[in-house]
Amino acid sequence: MKKYVLGMMAGALLAMGGTAHAEKTRVGFAPEAYPPFWVADANGNWTGWEVDIIDAVCAEAKLDCERVPVAWEGIIPALLGGKIDMIMNSMRINDERRKVIDFSDKYYEVPTVVVAAKSATVDTTPESMDGKIIGVQVSTGQQAYAEKNFGANASEIRGYNTQDEVYQDLAAGRIDVAIDGVVAMNEFLKSASGAECCESKGVLKRDPSTLGEGYGVGLRKGDDAVKAKINDAIAAIRKNGTYDAITKKYFDFDIYGGD
Repeated sequence: MKKYVLGMMAGALLAMGGTAHAEKTRVGFAPEAYPPFWVADANGNWTGWEVDIIDAVCAEAKLDCERVPVAWEGIIPALLGGKIDMIMNSMRINDERRKVIDFSDKYYEVPTVVVAAKSATVDTTPESMDGKIIGVQVSTGQQAYAEKNFGANASEIRGYNTQDEVYQDLAAGRIDVAIDGVVAMNEFLKSASGAECCESKGVLKRDPSTLGEGYGVGLRKGDDAVKAKINDAIAAIRKNGTYDAITKKYFDFDIYGGD
């Protein structure tokens, strides 16, 4: 009898451990500095606006979340392969991605800008891109926008694994133009190299087919229960003031971008 009871207890503990693991929600993110959304300290701990929003959404949804670093180019395959349960890493909602994954409601949206050397005669028109080398991060809305709108004019649309590499080559003069969201680009323009070399040349026209409909949580198709929890949580933190309180720590404008 004693062995039977001990066996039952061990089985129960194993079951509890399995359940605890199953209930862990793995949030995929690319381990790249993207201030003020993602900022790493000397110990590799991440802080920033999006980190705080992840924590707030998970708390509101009553999900036990852990952040899992995944290279950006492999983040959707990681979701589809079950290595992570959702993506919360400034991923644009667009029709191309909807072919393979689902999305929550948006949780922010910002304009996209063109940046070039101060002396460059560049704006947001295709004609101004004639013969230019445009730098973009691969697998982003900016890459899709550039290929669709500037591909016929630019001499090259050069893809980079990280946005930092785009900035480095722009500052060094190895590319002529960079395209990125205004928040991250403003951080670059505040840096020593960015302030010296470059300036914004204008805001791109809104194009949902490439730049998307805002940024949402990437989910596997069919994960409807998780999607409902996330959507409810986003709406709740917007309503109860948590979203605004977090945003005011980092921005002096409405990053949500309207309804």
